[in-house]
Amino acid sequence: MANELPKTYDPSAVEDKLYQFWNDSGFFNAEVDENKKPFTIVIPPPNVTGQLHMGHAFDETLQDILIRTKRMQGYSALWMPGTDHAGIATQIKVEENLRVNEGKTRYDLGREEFLKRVWDWKHQYGNRIISQLKKLGSSCDWRRERFTMDEGCSKAVKEVFVNLYEKGLIYKGSRIINWCPHCATALSDAEVEYETQPGKLWHIKYPIKDSDEYLVVATTRPETFMGDTGVAVNPNDERYKHLVGKTCILPIMNREIPIFADDYVDMEFGTGCVKTTPCHDPNDFEMGQRHNLEQILVFNEDATVNENGGKYQDLDRYECRKAVLRDLEEGGYLVKTEDHEHNVGTCYRCGTTVEPMTSAQWFVKMAPLAKPAMDVVHDGRVKFVPGRFANTYLRWMENVHDWCISRQLWWGHRIPAYYCEDCGEMTVAKEDVTVCPKCGGTHIHQEEDVLDTWFSSALWPFSTLGWPEKTRELDYFYPTSVLVTGYDIIFFWVARMIFSGMEQMHEEPFKTVYIHGLVRDAQGRKMSKSLGNGIDPLEIIEQYGADALRFTLVTGNSPGNDMRFSTEKVEASRNFANKIWNASRFIQMNLTIDNAELPADLALEDKWILHKYNELVKAVTENIDKYELGIAVQKLYDFIWDNFCDWYIEIVKPRLQNHDDVAANERAQKVLCYVLRGTMQLLHPFMPFITESIWQALPHEGPSIMVSKWPEYQTELCFAAEAEQVETMMDTIRAIRARRAEMNVPPSKRAQVILLTDERAAYEAGILFFSKLAYASEVIFADAMPENADSMVSVVTKGATAYMPMGELIDFEKERERLNKEKAKVQKDLDFVNKKLNNPGFVAKAPAAVVEQEREKVAKLEELMAKLDASLAALK
Repeated sequence: MANELPKTYDPSAVEDKLYQFWNDSGFFNAEVDENKKPFTIVIPPPNVTGQLHMGHAFDETLQDILIRTKRMQGYSALWMPGTDHAGIATQIKVEENLRVNEGKTRYDLGREEFLKRVWDWKHQYGNRIISQLKKLGSSCDWRRERFTMDEGCSKAVKEVFVNLYEKGLIYKGSRIINWCPHCATALSDAEVEYETQPGKLWHIKYPIKDSDEYLVVATTRPETFMGDTGVAVNPNDERYKHLVGKTCILPIMNREIPIFADDYVDMEFGTGCVKTTPCHDPNDFEMGQRHNLEQILVFNEDATVNENGGKYQDLDRYECRKAVLRDLEEGGYLVKTEDHEHNVGTCYRCGTTVEPMTSAQWFVKMAPLAKPAMDVVHDGRVKFVPGRFANTYLRWMENVHDWCISRQLWWGHRIPAYYCEDCGEMTVAKEDVTVCPKCGGTHIHQEEDVLDTWFSSALWPFSTLGWPEKTRELDYFYPTSVLVTGYDIIFFWVARMIFSGMEQMHEEPFKTVYIHGLVRDAQGRKMSKSLGNGIDPLEIIEQYGADALRFTLVTGNSPGNDMRFSTEKVEASRNFANKIWNASRFIQMNLTIDNAELPADLALEDKWILHKYNELVKAVTENIDKYELGIAVQKLYDFIWDNFCDWYIEIVKPRLQNHDDVAANERAQKVLCYVLRGTMQLLHPFMPFITESIWQALPHEGPSIMVSKWPEYQTELCFAAEAEQVETMMDTIRAIRARRAEMNVPPSKRAQVILLTDERAAYEAGILFFSKLAYASEVIFADAMPENADSMVSVVTKGATAYMPMGELIDFEKERERLNKEKAKVQKDLDFVNKKLNNPGFVAKAPAAVVEQEREKVAKLEELMAKLDASLAALK
């Protein structure tokens, strides 16, 4: 590898080469090694036809930071990569492609031919996201890459399905499910998103048989009334007790339906009477089961009315609603209409309003599986970071319904149930069934439905390691160490992995669930196609480099919280990379040593920087261990930019450029090199490419920074007293620099500094600091306040009072004049903006963002005015 650092850092010139070097050298590979502790992360498998988006980039950056750290700490660190077949998402893409390019549907091709097309699509686009993950710097063990429909994972799926079926935990039954009319498939509860929508509450008369009386029911869904098979009231409702057990007439349909009592009914809602449609409402379904009501399904799969809808047959559900309401009104059955906001379920994939319908589907019985999955969180075997998400998880698990796992799709794991056409026997088996075990018949067909895509990804932590085979990898790397994922898939994926791991492996699938938030735009909005506010991470990498993107994503991040992304932040990260590069290049150009072992004889400033570095090692390691990656990276940023670049390098420049004192020169080189090299190791998990480039250009051992030993805290580098001494002097220097800046004195104009201090010995040891960093022409130590102190500028700090005879450097009168002119300009701008904001018309009519912008202007101008006042005060 090249040992010279070019003048400027060009990520595009080094990133691909370095990644190839790491990959070819096998540094990403994790082996079963009994002499090392295992550390395992399984990647949340992105969709096989997916494109890297900012959420992926965030997720993978966090995982890579953890894996790179643990690898350097000596663990056998496995990051298991792979992709998900993604069922419905992939099928929809291929169907759309077929429709646009050939004008055909999947039914025109037939199942077998259509699935060939999907596999072709997978082979064509399936590796795209993997190559994009590599651009990000992801250090996965690519030899082990898996796909949820590869042979091993498919075997695991069949094994689990049959195991659960034989235990009675999987069953087929007609139950109420969430049906998406657009995607034409069942959905699990977790795949339904609820949103509050404005609606109506219609009050409808149901006449009592052989009576002049009638009940009034209140409903938000008159389009399902053809499927009504009862009217429910609360048993304690005095208004209706005399009607329980009687029948009423369903308007228009002229069908008799029973009136019954059930505790589910809320006496306070609507009229206290509930129309009961068991096939189209989950609560009605439960009541129907309790009271043995008839089930009448009134919708087809596309949400049009079926033959049970009588005169409304073939109407769309919303057209049906209008027609029913019109007929009810004409018949005198519609009493009144009220506005009513209600929760409406929508498909997470396409946003279509979900239709609750009874349907023959496959389910997983959740109650027996949920208990052990809750126990491991209650007793701390699985820990959520942040802890509040454990409550989110537990609440959902406590109220979990049976999981509908069948999907009316062709792409996915086909359910391993086989039906004999001769005798009707159903057989569930791990291997294909060709002969009926009951009658010996050979007319067998397999279940048409496939499994929910989350069924296979629920097995990911152990199926990827070879289960159901007893492999060495499974024994060594399972349970995995940490799962890194967003809070939006706790129910979809995290919960299902936990109960699957407990049921199949009798052990939790991971020790820690590290939850992160979403990446939002600069205004805090969710990135989406409809808003057009998505930012392509690949474009950011192309323009600024992967390190700048990674650094931006983790800066300011705290577990569980969303982060705001902007190109301004990326530019700041790139500037940080350039700062590191320029400092490293300066050091390298002044290097004559070939090793960076610390010298025995250290100067005061050396002890200070080594102490600060040693504290940094301890803090960063602890922060990463606690998943406080945003805090760790902020500490690295502050240390590199402030302590190392702006202070230490500046302080040691004279020693570095003094070739007469060889010993002092070499000591400076060694300390610079030691601290820079160690800091690059700490920064490596966050910014892998630039740190490798710099590390290779410094004296080092070993082939790569990514397999070098993680720095450790050393008690012998603890110089607390010396560090405090330097910090005290730095406070004084900062105060002097701030006062000079207030008075507009350029660094080129040097001034005498008179110090009055009780810590004279400490300040004498740091005279060089004042000369170099406080622009002192000379430093004089005084035992008392100077006689002409009134004509000097003074600053008071914890360690000293500094006096500067600044009159010789600036014309006080001219400076006051300049500052007053500046104040007048700021006041004019302030008056102009305040005039706008004091105008009620402007505040009322202007967009909220514009008004907010003007308020921000006022705050900035007021801040500037305060600084100008301070500068004027300093001239008195």
